[in-house]
Amino acid sequence: MTGIIPKILPLENGDRITRAEFERRYDAMPKLKKAELIEGVVYMGSPVRVIHGTPHAYIIGWLFAYRAATPGVALADNTTVRLDPDNEPQPDALLRIEVGGQSTISEDSYVEGAPEFIAEIAASSASYDLREKLRVYRRNRVQEYLIWQVYNQRIDWFRLREGEYVALSTDEAGIIRSEVFPGLWLSVPALIAGNLVEVQSVLQMGLATPEHQAFVEQMNG
Repeated sequence: MTGIIPKILPLENGDRITRAEFERRYDAMPKLKKAELIEGVVYMGSPVRVIHGTPHAYIIGWLFAYRAATPGVALADNTTVRLDPDNEPQPDALLRIEVGGQSTISEDSYVEGAPEFIAEIAASSASYDLREKLRVYRRNRVQEYLIWQVYNQRIDWFRLREGEYVALSTDEAGIIRSEVFPGLWLSVPALIAGNLVEVQSVLQMGLATPEHQAFVEQMNG
């Protein structure tokens, strides 16, 4: 009598499972493009509309330009991160310090630990990116967390200070400057308006600062 091979159940929104079971089921669904485990609960992405895809592309373009000018910093797009036993998110974008940073790359090519910077595209303030995920990222010590609420035309950029997220302020020109990645400057009004020329112009100003040059030298020291 032959044994019966157990069927691997598909992931479903709202499933409460372990991280190991989450990975096992996710691996068995190659056509599934995005699923996350947040506080032990499965969240599965809907089909991606242009209202999400376009801001996502803008964020990646901005971060790509920074990465190109900053050796020692790694950029990843829509990549699964093993944060802790109950949380395995798949953030829209992340930056991590490759050597000596908070995260590592596992033998099976996952990011393990908290990247220094995560960016998420959210539909509105009702999104779980501003609730459950924010708490998870804060607890796991993601140093900076950017959330673009597309429908609300709002960008929040949080910095971890003494275990709490504090919103970074824009200057009089609407520019926010990263405290973790020197030279990573963002013109918030320009990004929301889709003025990519201005977004890149402001970033180039950040990349030309002595602070960015010192950071590059530190990364390659």
